[in-house]
Amino acid sequence: MPVNFDLNDLYAFRALVEYGNFRIAAESICLSQSALSRRIDKLENALGLKLFERTTRRVTLTLKGQAFAERSGRLLADFEEVMADISEVSQTRTGLVTVACVPSAAYYFMPDVISRFQARYPRVRVKLIDSSAGNVYDSVMGGQADFGISFSGVSQPDIEFLPLLEDVYVAACRHEHPIAGDKSISWRDFYRHAWVGLDKTSGNRNLLDRALDDIVPARPSICETRHVTTMLGMVEAGLGIAAVPAMSMPSSGHLALTSVPLIEPVVKRTVGLLRKNGRMVSHIARELENLLIEQYCAV
Repeated sequence: MPVNFDLNDLYAFRALVEYGNFRIAAESICLSQSALSRRIDKLENALGLKLFERTTRRVTLTLKGQAFAERSGRLLADFEEVMADISEVSQTRTGLVTVACVPSAAYYFMPDVISRFQARYPRVRVKLIDSSAGNVYDSVMGGQADFGISFSGVSQPDIEFLPLLEDVYVAACRHEHPIAGDKSISWRDFYRHAWVGLDKTSGNRNLLDRALDDIVPARPSICETRHVTTMLGMVEAGLGIAAVPAMSMPSSGHLALTSVPLIEPVVKRTVGLLRKNGRMVSHIARELENLLIEQYCAV
């Protein structure tokens, strides 16, 4: 039986399996929606099979489509592994890798990793969805992101969570603040100063509320923000101090800000890589994952 489809058709098929949406799948492999639709039609006609059930809101695999997805996924994985060993391939590969990550992870992890990734795959684009922990989880589960970086998801049954490192909370303050020269500060002493907090939609706020449920602040926060980066701006403006993840702090040479370790208790969060269980991941997305793991993995 002659084969009337090619690898590009299989890549189009895999993208639609991954994202379940023609628009997002087409964007991920740099095609128009109509071009992607033509490739899927070509593949179905060549196989004589209906691979997808299409509705106005979602595209899902048929039973025969599921079987073909498993076998074609193994075929593509084997092919990409072989081709990745040929140095010239990395210079010509194109595509898009989408990573959802909490803003502190985007600040801490991604600049150096993306730089190294771009040196290896100069024609592959990286898209960052920097948002809250809840939105990172939703993006990974909904297929908008190839994988995520966050500090939640460990206990979610439909998510694989690979720890990368532990991050502690510190008190951010201006250099001239009274606590700036201290070796450490307790949470109770922290709350005696004017402080800026996070609102209840923040994953960091929820984590801190659980860890500090027996500590009642001596004074309420003077301001609440949704994101740590905004809170640091308030600290830099001199409104107060703030409890932030250490990785969100700017470099030690920052003109305005410094940090002091928070103790009694020391509060930590585990930052890791989130994957959706059972999802096929492209070779280039796996390469970016591997760079993160090589550089930061704590296990």
